[in-house]
Amino acid sequence: MFVKMNEKDMYNKFSDTYDKFIGIDYDEWIVYIESIWAKFGLAPHLVLDLACGTGNFTIALADKGYDMIGIDNSAEMLSRARDKAGERSILFLLQDMREFELYGTVDACICMVDSINYILEEDELSTVFGLVHNYLNHGGLFIFDINTLHKFRNVLGDNSFSDISDDDIIVWENCFDEETLINEYMVNIFAARDDGLYERHEEVHQQRAYESDAICQRLNGAGFEVLGTFDTHSFDAPDQESEKIFFVARKNKQL
Repeated sequence: MFVKMNEKDMYNKFSDTYDKFIGIDYDEWIVYIESIWAKFGLAPHLVLDLACGTGNFTIALADKGYDMIGIDNSAEMLSRARDKAGERSILFLLQDMREFELYGTVDACICMVDSINYILEEDELSTVFGLVHNYLNHGGLFIFDINTLHKFRNVLGDNSFSDISDDDIIVWENCFDEETLINEYMVNIFAARDDGLYERHEEVHQQRAYESDAICQRLNGAGFEVLGTFDTHSFDAPDQESEKIFFVARKNKQL
C-alpha cells in the first residue's frame, strides 16, 4: 500500500548526507544546461532553480555570474544551501513548487535531478507548469529532467541498493507499483556518531513515472512550446532504454 507523504517530512535526515551520496558531476550538468541555453538562443540573467535542494546547482550557476533564486520545500535542505552559499547574493525561498510565488519574472527556470517525478498527480503537474509559465519572461526556457518509466520498472524495480560514504551508510529498497506508476523508496540511513555507534534513520520517498507524451501535453496546456526531449546530457532523442529524459520548453504565449 502506498501512503502519500507530506513532502515537508522528506529529506529531514537525508539532508545531512545528501551531498555525500547524490553522486552527480555538477560541472557536467552545468555545461549541459548552458549548452541548451546557447542552442536555443537564450542568454539568461536571472534564473530560478526550482526544488534546489542543498543548492548545488544554484551556487554553481551563481559562481558563473547568473543571478539566482532557489526554491525548495525542505527547511533542512535550504539551511544547508544557505550555509554553503556563504556571502553569495542568492535568494533562497522555502516554498512548495506546486504553489510558489515570486516578486517578479525570471529569464529561465531549471528543475533538476528528477524533482518533477515527486509530483504524484497529473493535475498538480499542470499546476507546477502553469506557475513556471506565469513567472517566466516571454521567450524564457524551462529545463527539467525525469526518471523514465523504463528506469522505474526495469532498473530500480523491486531492487535494493546500498552505498557507503566516509562513516555513513545508506540503504534503500524500491517498490514499483504498475497500477499507480509510483515508486516508493524505503531509505535507511546509518549515521556514525562520535561514540563509534551508528544512529539509524528511516524515510519514505515516492516518485511517479510519466510518459513523455503526457508531460508534453501538460506543457502545451500550460502555454509552453516543447522545443525538444533529449537523452541524458545530449541532444539525441531518447529511446526505450533511456533512464532519464531532459525536457526543454519555451514560453511563447501568455495564457
